[in-house]
Amino acid sequence: MLAASDGAVLSHSSAAALWQFLRPIQGPIHLTIGAAVRRKQRPGLQIHRSRTLTPSHVTRRHDIAVTTPARTIEDIRGELDAYLFRRALRQAEFGGHNVPHLSAIKRTRSDLELLFLSLCDDHSLPRPLVNHRVAGRLVDFYWPEHRLAVETDSWEYHRGSVAMEDDHADDLKLRAHGIRTRRYTGDQLEAAPGAVAADLREVLLVAS
Repeated sequence: MLAASDGAVLSHSSAAALWQFLRPIQGPIHLTIGAAVRRKQRPGLQIHRSRTLTPSHVTRRHDIAVTTPARTIEDIRGELDAYLFRRALRQAEFGGHNVPHLSAIKRTRSDLELLFLSLCDDHSLPRPLVNHRVAGRLVDFYWPEHRLAVETDSWEYHRGSVAMEDDHADDLKLRAHGIRTRRYTGDQLEAAPGAVAADLREVLLVAS
């Protein structure tokens, strides 16, 4: 901040790290300045110019000028992978900050895939095959050596009782072929990853 001089505020993923919404991300420090301010890029700094940055978007944390939690979340929405953005948003919610509610941000299928694979890596679980066809149907994740299929669900993709009935029918077909099944929601992957990992580990150990 001293290198950038007056008028610059910490922003984007650097602000998210300062607010402890995310762990620090390798790379340049992100700063935002007004669109009319003329300042050259400097090594180690990523300077963003904004026409919408107002005093209401700026506060101080640890005596550092930084974008507010709400503005920080807005800035990183298009900057980070979806699962990292949702993690930051959840941490902001836990901290009691005034930010968009997590349930208002829809997940994509790739979002859930990244979240699940990250959970496997974080808990030292073997990585499964992704979007693999088993017994005539496509499953989200599959461990062939353990004959275990996992589906990750979210409300956006499973609306209503008909879809739920179809899901259970598919699970019965898989079990008829000797394939174990597990189904987890996006909220479980985010809010209780340890419990999901423990459940998976138990099944994988039994099947090995």
